[in-house]
Amino acid sequence: MKAKMFAAVLSVAMMPFTGSAESVATSTGGAMAAAAKPAWIDASSKSMEEALVAKYGEGVRSRANRGLKQVASLWRDGDGDAEAFDEFVTSNFAGDEASYKALLTRMDFLHEQLDGTMLELGRAFRWQTDLDLGPIMPFDEIFSSYDPSAHVNDDFFENKVAFVILLNFPLTTLDEKLAGGEKWTPEQWAVARLADRYGRRVPAEVNQRIAAAYSDAESYIASYNIWMHHLLDDKGKRVFPPKKRLITHWNLRDELKAQYGETDGLPRQRMIQQVMERIVTQTIPRVVIDNPTVDWNPKTNQVVAAAVSDSDRKAAEGSAISAEREPDTRYERILGVYRASRLADPYSPTAPTHIARRFNDDRELPEARVEAMLVEVLRSPMVPRVARVIESRLGRRLEPFDIWYNGFKARGAYTEGQLDEITKKKYPTPAAFEADIPRILADLGFSPERAKYVSDRVTVDPSRGAGHAMGAQRRGDKAHLRTRVGADGMDYKGYNIAVHELGHNVEQTFSLYDVPFNAIEGVPNTAFTEALAFVFQAKDLELLGLAKPDETAIAMTTLGDFWATYEIAGVAIVDMRVWRWMYANPDATPEQLRLATIGIAKEVWNEFYAPVFRTKDVVLLGIYSHMISNGLYLPDYPIGHLIAHQIEEQMERAGSIGVEFERMTKQGRFTPDLWMGRATGAPVGPAAMLKATEKALGKVEKQAKGQRP
Repeated sequence: MKAKMFAAVLSVAMMPFTGSAESVATSTGGAMAAAAKPAWIDASSKSMEEALVAKYGEGVRSRANRGLKQVASLWRDGDGDAEAFDEFVTSNFAGDEASYKALLTRMDFLHEQLDGTMLELGRAFRWQTDLDLGPIMPFDEIFSSYDPSAHVNDDFFENKVAFVILLNFPLTTLDEKLAGGEKWTPEQWAVARLADRYGRRVPAEVNQRIAAAYSDAESYIASYNIWMHHLLDDKGKRVFPPKKRLITHWNLRDELKAQYGETDGLPRQRMIQQVMERIVTQTIPRVVIDNPTVDWNPKTNQVVAAAVSDSDRKAAEGSAISAEREPDTRYERILGVYRASRLADPYSPTAPTHIARRFNDDRELPEARVEAMLVEVLRSPMVPRVARVIESRLGRRLEPFDIWYNGFKARGAYTEGQLDEITKKKYPTPAAFEADIPRILADLGFSPERAKYVSDRVTVDPSRGAGHAMGAQRRGDKAHLRTRVGADGMDYKGYNIAVHELGHNVEQTFSLYDVPFNAIEGVPNTAFTEALAFVFQAKDLELLGLAKPDETAIAMTTLGDFWATYEIAGVAIVDMRVWRWMYANPDATPEQLRLATIGIAKEVWNEFYAPVFRTKDVVLLGIYSHMISNGLYLPDYPIGHLIAHQIEEQMERAGSIGVEFERMTKQGRFTPDLWMGRATGAPVGPAAMLKATEKALGKVEKQAKGQRP
């Protein structure tokens, strides 16, 4: 996208949502319309400030003034008249130290119980749809789309718990956190995080609509599988083995990566690219999605009845086979998440778009800064140098799917099939992996006591989807690790994902159980938990006893990290630009969004990748399933790679993963730069990765010159 066009789209996307606020309120009922505060409340606030000062002394004036303004900004006529307001303030202002401490302690405990219980309910309601436990019934989908916490925020404003917190604890802006947070105590951070919960008054109907939209998107993705044995090349040949059923995009991408270890993998990689392109452009025949009763040539798009059987599914008798394309369902689901998220805009005055909420509230990293970091990687002069190394290793020119090149990773002499054999034998069931967690953690440098401490708080489930980590939110509950486990055991892809998710679970355990206040449980944002999970994932082969890295292997790993960051940085920018486009075009149809997304994917490719790959107008950057089901989540991945590199560098300096991992994750949920500064001594950024990549390139290029005749 050209600079001027990009700036115009950004300015539109970041403007407060105005044009459709009335239609949003109307569509969900008059009760959801943003209401003005009562006319009398400012005068009442002033008089109550004086009353509180008279009762508790001049020392409470500043806190009382701020708390009263916060309450007044969100108080509505339905919350009570002036008399009720005055009575509420008089009864609930914690004017002395003892009552203030009691308020903080009890609110911290009660919100932990609330969050944990709601998570456990949601986990139970999604049990059948999330896990590989047999058929999903219609009522399972009804339960899975219900969010038991959707009404909590609304209820807590109605019963005034939210107002108790706003009256006593200050709402702090991102600028205030960045300016003063370094000097705050854990208690001050806990106060800030408790207040953050009630900075917006979003109606329950809106929260439920958002939850339902995400559930619909997740269900769509969880069932989006391709039966690979039923893909045919131009000669009618099957190039994949029977029973290989891959979910998009995760398993398709990982299968493509796995083929770098195969001598005849190139045709399969090209075929996977064709499948991905069909998915992005929505030219994929609807009938081939999760259907082993048809054969499909993704290049010609021809579909016929399956000539072989590798499942227990049977084609419906007399049913005609049609090559009719999937009807833009992918983009309908994206729009569903966007439209539901937009319903919260009128109730979020300080972050009036989902974009602003994702960056300023969730990540606490401004959007412009995130994009600048990503562009610094994408435009790095080291990109073409790493590309030349890859071409030398492949013995051919780069093709578009080589954005997922993973040949830098040391596999030794092991093929994907051999790795599958090892992991299936080692982990025939989820329980087998769970039983091995203490050994895995010990190998990563955790003491036996701490390894047991964590493993006692983690359980493993068979995932219906690609896999994920669901942490606990209440001490006493367990974190859940989900990964795919086939009837014949856990294949290498499932194992690789399981090790990644275990990294999440270990972080989730320490950052819940070992922080001084529950209000600061967790890490700054999801990029950090991804980064910490990458630390584990990078050790997956070592944990199988298959690879011990030397200096060359370490250099190669660095190049692999850089290339992976280069790939996902572009994907993240596509995600960001798509969301800007949706805000600029709020009434778009699925077809219009499809065309726009394809155009954006091509623009980003042409801007950052075509000069390296020497191929234009590629759509592969639009394949990620996160775009459908995770609402602007993708920027967390490249940020996570940068953070992971900083964290790994610190662990290397300290000489231990386990001890450093625990130290970092126990500190609490601060702003990203503060957390990273305390963890590694430097703010978040690409400098460490770029410096390490330069060093690794020097080593690899020098070795390559020495090997030339």
